[in-house]
Amino acid sequence: MTQLPGLLDTEAIRKDFPILDRVLHDGKKLVYLDNAATSQTPRQVLDVLNEYYEQHNANVHRGVHVLAEEATELYEGARDKVAAFINAPSRNEVIFTKNASESLNLVANMLGWADEPYRVDADTEIVITEMEHHSNIVPWQLLAQRTGAKLKWFGLTDDGRLDLSRIDEVITPKTKIVSFVLVSNILGTFNPVEAIIRRAQEVGALVLVDASQAAPHMPLDVQALQADFVAFTGHKMCGPTGIGVLWGRQELLEDLPPFLGGGEMIETVSMSSSTYAPAPHKFEAGTPPIAQAVGLGAAVDYLTSIGMDKIAAHEHALTEYAVRRLREVPDLRIIGPTTAEDRGAAISFTLGDIHPHDVGQVLDEQGIAVRVGHHCARPVCLRYGIPATTRASFYLYSTPAEVDALVDGLEHVRNFFG
Repeated sequence: MTQLPGLLDTEAIRKDFPILDRVLHDGKKLVYLDNAATSQTPRQVLDVLNEYYEQHNANVHRGVHVLAEEATELYEGARDKVAAFINAPSRNEVIFTKNASESLNLVANMLGWADEPYRVDADTEIVITEMEHHSNIVPWQLLAQRTGAKLKWFGLTDDGRLDLSRIDEVITPKTKIVSFVLVSNILGTFNPVEAIIRRAQEVGALVLVDASQAAPHMPLDVQALQADFVAFTGHKMCGPTGIGVLWGRQELLEDLPPFLGGGEMIETVSMSSSTYAPAPHKFEAGTPPIAQAVGLGAAVDYLTSIGMDKIAAHEHALTEYAVRRLREVPDLRIIGPTTAEDRGAAISFTLGDIHPHDVGQVLDEQGIAVRVGHHCARPVCLRYGIPATTRASFYLYSTPAEVDALVDGLEHVRNFFG
């Protein structure tokens, strides 16, 4: 078995994930390499979810009976855990959504309805990047169409990094919001956060960071990051689906208008007008994803017990090994940075002229689960002149043996297609 410095005790960790013991086609054991899409869920989170539904299931905040009070304590306790996990100055800056996409849409809509100085209108500009997930493109396109604002973006270099050579021309005094991904879901690129935020601050623009591919994999400190908003999602970090997070600076959340109206987000309602509850409840209309938030809290506990710095070191070592092994495969082209430095654990590639969908199907027959397509980042594929990619993505339970299985599987693909 290949030994790499910095790896976690994956043999012990994998025992926490029942699904990793699944046996698939023809007795082949599951090799799960689709973690950038959705991570697997440990027993510790599954047990908390089961206990919630078996012992505490009720609506939150308004009830006076025991179950309602227990559910409220668990739900708000999860907010405390997330706030600590990202080093938020206040628990009231943590808003629960159903996913990162909703978090990003929430900010876009707030800015479209806001008063000055935050309002996006026809005299202002929105800045994104060419490597964004569609969830960080489409909401801004909709906002630009609705308001007349100009949508601008940073392009990509040939090696899969942001081209910041014209940063002063892209981010200008007309810029109201700069929204960009911390770690690319398709290229794996770590983006130069400090340079972008520094320029945004010079012109008085707000900054939203999509940390969906960062929060599960490395320490995330929103105070050190110095962004105005940070979005991420639970299902990529050992949590359940249906739960996301938007962190925002307290003063902004107090000033900006709500996105959704309904129960819980109000103080008083009359037939002529309403007043709103303070953040975070101002942005959590209706019955929230209670069990999902509790599950996310349990996932935060699990990740914290292992250590985000240790998870980051594990993934760096594994990614370095994976890049080295993949570069041994004939006709394989990595799309994005070709070294393990300044990149995450998602590696997209093409294999000669074999369509990625065919690659994925043949790998699946070997029990290897990868993602194929444009990964909700079609502009990246257009930039590099490819129809799609195959993406292998790793997590805290991934092993060098699984990397070897992938490389062997790709050799089988090449033989299959001659």
